[in-house]
Amino acid sequence: MNLSQLINHDLILLDVTADTKDSVIETLAAQLKQTGALHDIEAFKEAIFARENQGHTGIGFGVAIPHGKSDAVSTPRVAFARTVSDVTWDEQSGERAQLIFMIAVPESQAGNEHLKILQMLAVKLIDDSFRAKLLSATSKEGVYALLTEE
Repeated sequence: MNLSQLINHDLILLDVTADTKDSVIETLAAQLKQTGALHDIEAFKEAIFARENQGHTGIGFGVAIPHGKSDAVSTPRVAFARTVSDVTWDEQSGERAQLIFMIAVPESQAGNEHLKILQMLAVKLIDDSFRAKLLSATSKEGVYALLTEE
């Protein structure tokens, strides 16, 4: 599996004006629903927020990767949002994020699937120049090309 199988242009949102973690999560979940990856948005959001309550999903460097495993997910997908300005992802630490990747995985495929996806993203996101390119990309096509290049 690679990112080109998990993300498409419809799952890439640029210049998102949401200014809170919850509103970014709502925005990405709605996009997953709109593209057919979810059949129950409320159940999926419950899974996402439950995971956030276990420990925030900000990974540093202005990046967050909220993820959920749920029967509400029809097919594994990754949605991406780049916010206009960084949002507070963790109130306690003050950690902020501007590049947000939401991973949706069906409960039936929950095993290591989301860990593989997290690993694929993390390998790319540790690179400062890669993150800079994501921040400066001017189109969904440009972001897609960055995410799917080997």
